[in-house]
Amino acid sequence: MRYADVHCHLSFPEFDADRDEAIARFRAAGGGLLIDPGTDPVTSRRSVELAGRYDFIYANVGLHPGEVRAPYGPELLDELAGLARADKVVGIGEIGLDYYWPGYDRDLQIGAFREMLRLAVSLDLPVVIHCRDAWPDMLRVLSEERSSTLRGAMHCFSGDLDIARQCIGLGMKISVPGTITYKRSNLPEIVASMPLEALLSETDAPYLSPVPMRGKRNEPANVTHTVRAIADARQEPLETVANSLVGNACRLFGIPLPHAAGR
Repeated sequence: MRYADVHCHLSFPEFDADRDEAIARFRAAGGGLLIDPGTDPVTSRRSVELAGRYDFIYANVGLHPGEVRAPYGPELLDELAGLARADKVVGIGEIGLDYYWPGYDRDLQIGAFREMLRLAVSLDLPVVIHCRDAWPDMLRVLSEERSSTLRGAMHCFSGDLDIARQCIGLGMKISVPGTITYKRSNLPEIVASMPLEALLSETDAPYLSPVPMRGKRNEPANVTHTVRAIADARQEPLETVANSLVGNACRLFGIPLPHAAGR
């Protein structure tokens, strides 16, 4: 049995002191596939470098909505496009819309989001989408930019069942974080109602530690708690769900199925 963490910020400073040890703990827990997403040119470059060091780690390149600030111009977009062509880059992300924090620029975020979606289509790469307090605009933009090759993952999904179904209809998979283990989470109902092939597993480490690790820094090995919660919600065997989630990730991101061996 192998596990996939399709969204973990191992390249962030929170892992500077023990990055290799955290990766080793992921492998010891049965981890077979890990994807590290960038949030701007600097972190995207770090993600690419990290993916080059481990055969089971892959990178995403993107511009997080929280990093979209005026003025940003073609130089930044060109840099991201260049990084996206690097070896082992398997997606464009983390991108999207976030209206939670005060002072956000809605139009600027939407413009950058469209640019990133179009880059993904031009490179035939899936997208990894962040959405917080912006579902109407998110669904509208995805509908307007829809194409036969636009597909991806709704990272750290926080919508309701109807939104989940709309996202799947737009070519997206639902990426489930450790919040599925929280007492008030609606994710158990959602994952029980979705086809298993529509789901992915992630940690969003170093954030959103699952029960029973809340209050501690999250890390990739904790994806096992998330996958178990998905299996429990669906009332399906853990091994069946874990292996299916790995397969879903590999098909979406064009990655070979992982083997037990690897460094």
